[in-house]
Amino acid sequence: MKKKLLASLLLFTLAFSLMACGSSNSSSSETKKSESDKQAVQDKGKLVVGITDFAPMDYKDDGGNWIGFDADMASAFAKELGVDVEFMEIDWDNKVLELDGNTIDCVWNGMTLTDEVKSAMDCSNAYCNNAQIVIVPRKDADKYKDEESLKDLNFAVESGSAGAKQAKEHGLQYTEVESQANALMEVAAGTSDAAIIDSLMAAAMVGEGTSYEDLTYTVGLNSEEYGVGFRKGSDLKDALNDFFKKSFADGSMQKTAEKYGVQAALIEQK
Repeated sequence: MKKKLLASLLLFTLAFSLMACGSSNSSSSETKKSESDKQAVQDKGKLVVGITDFAPMDYKDDGGNWIGFDADMASAFAKELGVDVEFMEIDWDNKVLELDGNTIDCVWNGMTLTDEVKSAMDCSNAYCNNAQIVIVPRKDADKYKDEESLKDLNFAVESGSAGAKQAKEHGLQYTEVESQANALMEVAAGTSDAAIIDSLMAAAMVGEGTSYEDLTYTVGLNSEEYGVGFRKGSDLKDALNDFFKKSFADGSMQKTAEKYGVQAALIEQK
């Protein structure tokens, strides 16, 4: 009888222990799941920003440091959060995978707010106006003044970019390359007839006094806006929108924009 009673007590104790353990694991899982992105960034002490080489938004100075309008604003936002900033070059085609896989905390690289982007990420308020424009050799500019004249050209476009989307929508022949910078190199080298890139990049990189003096821009294909992308449900989005409002109100956003020549494209933050 005593043996049976002892066995029953042991079984009861084991069952209770397993229930408590399950409850503890569930509680731990709930805590991890409910932890905010903002708190996670502050706990690890850095904001990891997904970018590509894209002047004047994100590019390296002579010392190898990332600078540009977006880079400087991201650094200032990280400082507001009380953390360091880390810039990570990504394959633009894989930006959503990098974000959802927690490799990066945000995508901040002159990202066009397309329907696809907004369905895959939680996005900040728009902060810059932009357009996709056609880049051709300066000597050929007079030949390409409208969309109809572009039909026989072979374009270079950044893979997964707004430029690639415009090429497809307009029925143009195109080859996808790693970045907008590479698209410009293709045209300069003569391996592509033309490129489609962001107007803000064209203003900084193409024409007299730039790295590509022999290139120019002609046809504008659309108009668009830039935003910053976060994981779905991320509280970093609201934190950034508040930061945008604050930095616009105190003039620091305009000052940074003037430093990189994008002040005319700024959108007022209210």
